Amino acid sequence: MEKVQEIVGRNLKYYRYQYGLSQEKFYEKFGLNYKYLASVECGEVNVSIEFLANLAKLLKIDIREFFNPNIERKIVKKRIDEKLKED
Repeated sequence: MEKVQEIVGRNLKYYRYQYGLSQEKFYEKFGLNYKYLASVECGEVNVSIEFLANLAKLLKIDIREFFNPNIERKIVKKRIDEKLKED
């Protein structure tokens, strides 16, 4: 069974891809620590709910998206693309 931190990390990586940014550029853009977040993407660390809530706000997604093991990627991609156009 997949660990929760692996699901969160995989989904974080997916959303970063939606921005079309490398890890370094993504984390630089949002003023976050690259090494720590790289560990999050790899599922190596547990993160706080507060951290995920802040990250979800930056990404313009619902925090629950991080915990979904079966995200329908195409639907989510369309929604993110629409939100980015609003900015």
